[in-house]
Parts: sequence; C-alpha cells; structure tokens
Amino acid sequence: MVEGMDKLEHIFELQAAFDEELVRQRQLEGDIETWIQREVLAIISELGELLSEVNFKWWKNPQPVNMAAVQEELVDILHFFVSMCLKAGFDAEDIYQAYLHKNGENIRRQQGLSDKTGYEVAKNR
Repeated sequence: MVEGMDKLEHIFELQAAFDEELVRQRQLEGDIETWIQREVLAIISELGELLSEVNFKWWKNPQPVNMAAVQEELVDILHFFVSMCLKAGFDAEDIYQAYLHKNGENIRRQQGLSDKTGYEVAKNR
C-alpha cells in the first residue's frame, strides 16, 4: 500500500491495475453497458456461491458454516463491485461520499424524517 493512501483508495488502485491487465492480456472489448452487464452477472454468480455457503437449502441437513469460504465469496463480490464502480466513473472518494449521503438518507427514513414515504416505523409494534 502506498503511504498516505487509505485502504479503500488502495483497493480501487489495485482493481484498476488488475482490470487493465486483464483486458490487455485477454484482448477483451466492450462498452460500459456490456461491462456493467458482465459484472452484474458475475456478482449474481458470486452471490449464489455465497448463498451455498450458508445452508439456504432447507431440504438438506445443515452443515457448519465455513466462515473462510463466506469471506472469500464476499471478497469476490467486492472485486466485481469495485470494478463496476471504476467503469461507472466512481473512485474511492466518490463512493465514500455517495455512501455517506445514502447512509444519512437511510437513517432519516428509518426515523421518519425523510421526504420519502413508506419507511415510517409503526409506534404500536
């Protein structure tokens, strides 16, 4: 990691370098629409692998959850997510700021303070 760089910036930097090399080595092409579609499909595939690690099949006997495998699938999902962010023009700071904004809005929604309706929590639960 480059000194003075935060961890999210470093992840974005590493992913950008990986993506560039992958495209070069495999001579891949595609516009932004194609790449987003590919990476959404890759994330869906990784989500399926993650789901398989947490006993979702109620018709089978559950097995102990392998947390190392769960973590590996989460990192796979992160790879594709960061790659998509880069292709959409988001850098680490952009995604951080967008997260802060949306997190604040989500909190306001749960507190009934948002202009967005339908999130109010019933008082008599």
